[in-house]
Amino acid sequence: MIFMPKVTFIDFQGVARDIDANTGDTLMEAATSNDVPGIDADCGGACACATCHVYIDFEWRAKVGESSDLEAEMLDVAEGVKENSRLACQVSVTEDLDGLIVRTPESQF
Repeated sequence: MIFMPKVTFIDFQGVARDIDANTGDTLMEAATSNDVPGIDADCGGACACATCHVYIDFEWRAKVGESSDLEAEMLDVAEGVKENSRLACQVSVTEDLDGLIVRTPESQF
């Protein structure tokens, strides 16, 4: 049996969606393949837009890691950026992220 980490996506209205994510996928791939609203992913995961902007719950930031310089540049064009902002296309799902809580912003523009 293959272990699939559980990730909870919470939208800006507080609606939570628990999904089983494939290890090795990105959070963006996990969200889009499970029809999680609020993740537009216009560039398909190339880190060329900011339409998969999410907020990583603070208790998970160390496990998720910091953004790269390229990701930080893309986040500069996102709306509502906070210190726990990440692009979902740049966060790989690992077994260590089982239980991860991710929030989506009200808008991806």
